[in-house]
Amino acid sequence: MRSGSGDAWLQRHQRPLFLLASGLSTSGSFAGLTAKGWILMAGTGNPLLLALHFAALALPSLLVSGRAGVLTDRLGCETMLIRSQWGLFGGAALGALAIPLLQGPGQVVLLLLSTLVVGVSSSFELTARSKYCSLLVERPEQVAPYLASFSVVFNVGKLVGPPLGGWLVALSGPAMALAIDAASYLLPIATVIWLLRPHRELEQRSAGGEGASLGAAWRDCGSTLRHVLRFTTVACLVGFFHPGLAPLIAAEVIGPSPQALGLFTSVLAAGSIAGGVVLQRNSLALSERPVLLLGGCAVLVALAQLGMAAATRGTAALAMALLIGAGTAGLLAGSNLILQVGAPMALRGRMAGLGQIAFLGGGGVSGLLAATLAMSLGLPATFALLGGLGLVVGVLELGRNGALRLRSA
Repeated sequence: MRSGSGDAWLQRHQRPLFLLASGLSTSGSFAGLTAKGWILMAGTGNPLLLALHFAALALPSLLVSGRAGVLTDRLGCETMLIRSQWGLFGGAALGALAIPLLQGPGQVVLLLLSTLVVGVSSSFELTARSKYCSLLVERPEQVAPYLASFSVVFNVGKLVGPPLGGWLVALSGPAMALAIDAASYLLPIATVIWLLRPHRELEQRSAGGEGASLGAAWRDCGSTLRHVLRFTTVACLVGFFHPGLAPLIAAEVIGPSPQALGLFTSVLAAGSIAGGVVLQRNSLALSERPVLLLGGCAVLVALAQLGMAAATRGTAALAMALLIGAGTAGLLAGSNLILQVGAPMALRGRMAGLGQIAFLGGGGVSGLLAATLAMSLGLPATFALLGGLGLVVGVLELGRNGALRLRSA
């Protein structure tokens, strides 16, 4: 009887348990990423190296997200989620070992390798997690608000993690921040294995053969979701370089200290939380108007980038960073939400993989592009150029396809 009562309690509270474990893990992860970024910036002062660091996190999605989606739909999202979480732990532990064991170029190489392993594992983890969330709800209409709530909790972790990483670097050195990053991945692993009670009977897996391929998912998902993927890719190419260049941007608008980096990234995260809350409260309505949601977010990010180009150091720049955080959160979380709600269960793993290729792959290329422009034109001109391009892309999208509905195709 007691065991049955315990199972019933876990069944009722499994969604907040998963959110809590993931949020704590996200806080540790962003503490580690902040520490790595500051180490690279302080040791080299090279913005291109910062872009490579973010690219190591984001660009693996171009190579492995498709495979991650295929395996998630074939082997099951829970199996892939657990395997990928162990991969995240291993990659983070590699970064923690780089500080005491190596110095100079060797340390830089091992830190980048650590981020690469985390990037590859994250592609599998995010893909599996998107589909796994559908197994933790009781009714299909709960999927959209739960996915949006997940985005809010993720961004709360982004808010807490960077200042934690900055303070840990300042008080006890980067090794502590990276060790906490590694340890934080153990919590979601334990939660998924021992605490959650997903509705496994609801999962639909794909069979082998051509019908289980990424190309089949692209063909079968419908014209509306294909349009969402195309627009998300373009919008990220011109408007999602801020995470990779955060140390450089923070150094110019606030100062070179690790606390300044923590403040800047926390402002970005605060904007992301605000955008995520708006999306969560209007998830069903907004998911039905994909162009209105994604195009509006692209315009907001572009206007904030133009404002950043004109702003001087201090409050005005931080206000623009807040808007950038809100817009990018709406773009990325909104794209994932639309793809999951609009796709059949058997395609959701592969649609999550295609979504990652769009926004993380686009973001990785965007970071390299922005770093190259910043080295030749300067950071304000980079904001102005990419912000202008983003504004054109967003306005044209709203004007041409603003009436498009999710169920129209």
